[in-house]
Amino acid sequence: MTVNEAKEKLQDAPEGTFLVRDSSHMDYLLTISVKTSAGPTNLRIEYREGKFRLDSVVCVRSRLKQFDSVVHLIEYYVLLSKNKKIENETLPNRTVHLWLVKPLYTSTPSLQHLCRMTVNKCTKKVQELPLPMRLKEYITEYRYHV
Repeated sequence: MTVNEAKEKLQDAPEGTFLVRDSSHMDYLLTISVKTSAGPTNLRIEYREGKFRLDSVVCVRSRLKQFDSVVHLIEYYVLLSKNKKIENETLPNRTVHLWLVKPLYTSTPSLQHLCRMTVNKCTKKVQELPLPMRLKEYITEYRYHV
């Protein structure tokens, strides 16, 4: 997906809608495209020394959290967005909040996967549910909050 295709998909989406795509910059593998209050914005994902983090200016880079996988990076910022959403906060000029709230799917997930996500969202005690062991294993294979 190109920058323009991502922009087009996010243009009418609510703030916080995001997608992960191949980066168009040859020094980066992936980019997060997200709808912000200023419109669609792109954030490169940097990979250095076996860790992933958001690309940033040099003076801030060392303070950014690093992750073992892109999924963990996305999950962290999604949870951070849910926990720190502040309405009507005044920001300095040209500053926008980064809210990763809702992934934009390019295809519809299966009903089976949607059910698994719902069960994981509703309980952490999957092993205590009255379900066959194979189903419990399937549900616990996917523990992400995205």
